Amino acid sequence: MRRRSLIAAATAAPALVRAQSATTLKFIPQQDLIVLDPVTTTAYITRNHGYMVFDTLYGMDGQFGATPQMVDGHTIENDGRLWNLRLRENLWFHDGTPVLARDCVASIRRWARRDPFGVTLMETTEELSAPDDRTIRFRLKRPFPLLPIALGKASVPVCAMMPERLANTDAFQQVPEMIGSGPFRFKADERVPGARVVYTKFERYVPRASGTPTWTAGPKVVHFDRVEWNSMPDPSTGNSAMLNNEQDWQEYASLNHLPLLRRARNLRLQILDNTGYVSMLRVNHLTPPFNNPAIRRALWGAIDQQACMHALVGPSEPSLYHLPLGFFAPKTPMASEAGLDVLRGPRDMAAVNRALRAAGYNGETVLLMIPTNSSALNLQGEVMADTLKRAGMNVEVYAVEFNAMLQRRNRRGPVSDGGWSAFVTNWSGSDWLSPAGHIALRGNGEQGYAGWATMPRIEAMRDAWFEAPDVAAQQAICRDIQLEAMNQVPYYPLGQVMQPTVYRSNLTGVLDGFSTFWNVRRA
Repeated sequence: MRRRSLIAAATAAPALVRAQSATTLKFIPQQDLIVLDPVTTTAYITRNHGYMVFDTLYGMDGQFGATPQMVDGHTIENDGRLWNLRLRENLWFHDGTPVLARDCVASIRRWARRDPFGVTLMETTEELSAPDDRTIRFRLKRPFPLLPIALGKASVPVCAMMPERLANTDAFQQVPEMIGSGPFRFKADERVPGARVVYTKFERYVPRASGTPTWTAGPKVVHFDRVEWNSMPDPSTGNSAMLNNEQDWQEYASLNHLPLLRRARNLRLQILDNTGYVSMLRVNHLTPPFNNPAIRRALWGAIDQQACMHALVGPSEPSLYHLPLGFFAPKTPMASEAGLDVLRGPRDMAAVNRALRAAGYNGETVLLMIPTNSSALNLQGEVMADTLKRAGMNVEVYAVEFNAMLQRRNRRGPVSDGGWSAFVTNWSGSDWLSPAGHIALRGNGEQGYAGWATMPRIEAMRDAWFEAPDVAAQQAICRDIQLEAMNQVPYYPLGQVMQPTVYRSNLTGVLDGFSTFWNVRRA
């Protein structure tokens, strides 16, 4: 190479790096993206991926209300029993085909097979059709004013709009392609499992012309040409990458390293979701010992929510957790403290041991599943393993990667045949706002969420909640639901933690809710 060429290359290199930095956002997700289809899982990493690739008919704002997203709006006729939703113009899928109402109808039907809110909506629907290319029509058996938030809630699973040919895929099978109409394309050719996921800006995406960006509502204006998700299972590695300016954004700031991150001038900590993360110990209602409701009730005296929260954030960060936690997200309209006194005060393990024996516990193996690739769940799992042992239970810990845990979770047989007794998991508080989409609070037995609780009174009260005339009546029903849940024990709430995110201080426009990548730009 000639000297002049060497000088030119050396001069151009920094400019090239600066240009790439300006157009590429580097992000550290909570974990590796395994499942791609946002309809078939409750994993939040997949929910976040889903909102990159797919769009939704409605968005959810910071007050948990629905606002039009893919639709211009809707009309309601026949005393609330006829809804016509009108699609916006210039909606395109990533494969170059226009978004049509029949695509949306097929997408709604597929999602509704997996989502409890969607199940209720379809049970109320007499006819769902597409009378023309831009109109989605719901003809209802009775009024259902929650229709927009059912289609637009930011909780899992996502009501993602996809081409009809993909939406016709069985709801219990993965779609073969990631073709949506969202603001980003999924780059399947650049995916490196366990290491990297890449998205690029969808040039034909047309944001809404008006609205306030927050959560999944408002215009989705993309400022980066490329977003890279770089998986780093070790929180310390992620912290170092942020401190050394190697990455732009880490979804979950390590709770054990908050003082260090706060001191870094080039970083900013922010809590995006004020509903927090709510944790639970889910138990298997089909097999011993937790098929015995008296045993489930006897264990309440051992549950130490404070120990679980201190394991995550320590006693010096009380502003980052809330106790006691019941069955609805704290400080939201349906939450109350009805029946929660059993969670207050010191734990008396000797008394719990006696109560368990009196209830019929005979030393059966309790197989506790703990996901090892989530530091938060791993820590709480260790607390619960110790708790169950001190309560006098025969505990076997099954500590594996989260997706391996999910595979075993589907088994319904006894522990001796590869089944399980309990597992630790968490949810966004936005999934515990009301009985409508609260998957873990369903009492529909083997048709429901792993653990398969059968609670007919809770199911009846859930139906009554949809028919309640006002918020006060809904709140009264939710208090009764919580009291019945304390009696039937579908799971044990372990506490609510506020999880900060951390990003470079030269980023602006990071929205409340969860990690979304529109509206974000470099200052």
